[in-house]
Amino acid sequence: MDDAERLRRWRLVLGGADDGTGVTLGGRDVGLDRTLDVVYGEDTRRAGRGGSAPGVARWLGDIRTYFPTSVVQVMQRDAINRLGLATLLAEPEMLEAAEPDVHLVGTLISLGRAIPERSKESARVVVRKVVEQLERKLASRTRATLTGALDRSAKVRRPRHQDIDWNRTIRANLHTYLPDHGTIVPERLIGYGRAGQSVKKDVILCIDQSGSMASSVVYASVFGAVLASMRSLNTRLVVFDTNVVDLTEEIEDPVDVLFGVQLGGGTDINRAVAYCESQITRPTETVVVLISDLYEGGIRGELLKRVAAMKAAGVEFVTLLALSDDGAPAYDRGHAAALTELGAPAFACTPDLFPDVMAAAIERRPLPIPEP
Repeated sequence: MDDAERLRRWRLVLGGADDGTGVTLGGRDVGLDRTLDVVYGEDTRRAGRGGSAPGVARWLGDIRTYFPTSVVQVMQRDAINRLGLATLLAEPEMLEAAEPDVHLVGTLISLGRAIPERSKESARVVVRKVVEQLERKLASRTRATLTGALDRSAKVRRPRHQDIDWNRTIRANLHTYLPDHGTIVPERLIGYGRAGQSVKKDVILCIDQSGSMASSVVYASVFGAVLASMRSLNTRLVVFDTNVVDLTEEIEDPVDVLFGVQLGGGTDINRAVAYCESQITRPTETVVVLISDLYEGGIRGELLKRVAAMKAAGVEFVTLLALSDDGAPAYDRGHAAALTELGAPAFACTPDLFPDVMAAAIERRPLPIPEP
């Protein structure tokens, strides 16, 4: 990169004629500079609350002219946050001009009933597009990973040689060890099964719908639909704030789930976990996944007792502080540490890692917890 190009880029970054670069923009760069200035200029509020929806819609189209999709999505997010555009997103022309992504869907579901009737169909189109993109990206690997885990978690009394689980077989036959021969004489072989059409595991997704969890709610809804499509899993989907809503009947369509969510409000995790506990009929075959930042508005001590009791009964309990690609989340560290001490690890999880986490929980092996 030569000096002229370097100065040109600094001029666009700094955004002012008196920025010290001495560069005068021309041609395409003038439009690019104006587009950046809308969000990152000195007075970032002027195009926000007083701007018209058509004007903002034009800006959303302009940024596509200058930037790739990944950058457009970042700029949209910054515009929503810095310019107060959330309300304008309820306008059909805005929705049609926007680049659909997880964060835009999070904004739409946070608006909830504030979306006017004339815009609801446009909003559903945006949400449907993002949901379908995520399903294409996540579904195949999730099904393949969990099918393998379900196969391996099923014990068989007379396995074929290639299906023998040697670790379990050795542990189960240690009492037959012959010191003189340095070997065991297995009385019982334990093998990997092959998952059939019957339900092997029960899964309960318990999702915090407070405002900070928007991206996690979107991903959890998509994963819920994928899990529900697997006949070997019986999947329930529960969302909560201070109230608890069971959306299992809508689980096969993430769009219906997302429009059934009301982001914001308080949080009562204990109440939600109590409801999930009431739905458990096979503790040793159940995986409960709590997706929450753990900022509890309910009774913390009761929640910890409840989780401890579920663990003692044989339930696999996993706490995800976030299910998104948004980076390190804010969360209640004391609460997370207390749950981890109970054997219910609390950690942030990306969508790419989620299938592996679920597979480990199904097989009752250590979870692939990422480094902090």
